[in-house]
Amino acid sequence: MQKLVVSIFVFFLFISNTYALEKEEVIFDSCVDGDTAKFIIDDEVKSVRFLAIDTPETVHPTKGEQPYGKEASDFTCNSLKKAKKIVLEYEEGNKIDKYDRILAWVWVDDVLLQDELIKLGYAEVAYLYDDYKYTSLLEDHQAIAEANLAGIWSNEVPEEEQIPIWTIILAIGIFIILIVISPKYRRKIKNKIKRKIKSSLS
Repeated sequence: MQKLVVSIFVFFLFISNTYALEKEEVIFDSCVDGDTAKFIIDDEVKSVRFLAIDTPETVHPTKGEQPYGKEASDFTCNSLKKAKKIVLEYEEGNKIDKYDRILAWVWVDDVLLQDELIKLGYAEVAYLYDDYKYTSLLEDHQAIAEANLAGIWSNEVPEEEQIPIWTIILAIGIFIILIVISPKYRRKIKNKIKRKIKSSLS
């Protein structure tokens, strides 16, 4: 009987420890972009890649800044900076990606940050390497965002990322002026006029 009691106690202790490891409260350190941030975990600053989503790039070495990348990054940063409580929730199995970033669901004041990014059209469901806990939720909300043409689904570039019309007009004007005042261009015009005069006199 005593062995049974000890076994039950050990079992529940194991379950409680496992559960405790699934979620942990962390402290915000800094932003990286829309789907990555740094947190203080076990007294160390560690990079965390948000599970199951991908936001447009803002600091990519080859892709540069993509439409709605800044909006996604700003939303993530503002949410994390203002948060009173941030909790990371881990999936079973490997929680580190190939870049040594921790993979996690990010809860900001009890709201799932990945889900908010999906709803706003600032992210899409991606990098599904397993049957993750909240995948169905994200996919449902992504379908709604697509139907509403929100964010990345709108096929529109945000106003602040568009080239202002006055910039285009100014560039065209400078180009024309450079051509007109170019000595080579003026000589070309003079020679053309001279040839016309000669041909008319002959």
